[in-house]
Amino acid sequence: IWVSLFMLVLGPGILSIILAFSLTQWKGMARLVRGEVLRLKETEFAIAAKTMGASTWRLIRKHIFPNVLPVAIVSTTFQVTNAIFGEAFLSYIGLGIQPPMTSWGRLVASGIAEMRSFPYMLFIPAVFISLTMLSLQLIGDGLRDATDPKMRQ
Repeated sequence: IWVSLFMLVLGPGILSIILAFSLTQWKGMARLVRGEVLRLKETEFAIAAKTMGASTWRLIRKHIFPNVLPVAIVSTTFQVTNAIFGEAFLSYIGLGIQPPMTSWGRLVASGIAEMRSFPYMLFIPAVFISLTMLSLQLIGDGLRDATDPKMRQ
């Protein structure tokens, strides 16, 4: 709902969409990364590195960041699917991308208008939105499994 409100204030367009999603979606990622950093800070390898005299920046660069990065990448793949659906929805209701540019939401909106005569105009963009979102979710699941140390055994 916040994205829709931002779009009403900012006006339609691609830059407005990017700004609206950036302003509303960063909190979840920040919360996730912060929680992971706090968890990793208390692990044995971090305590051992600190005990052996590693500086805070070395600890972050060599131990914390490499372990937080996979979590952030996996979370990003899931957030991208939300952004794709959100952009399609905003374009469908007329707050997103405007002509002459096109988006899947605009294609779905025009497909609904012509649904009785040309049903494929609705079906094809809807299928591609679904397939794109599904493939990104599967990529995210695969990345999560690949970066999970418990799954490597």
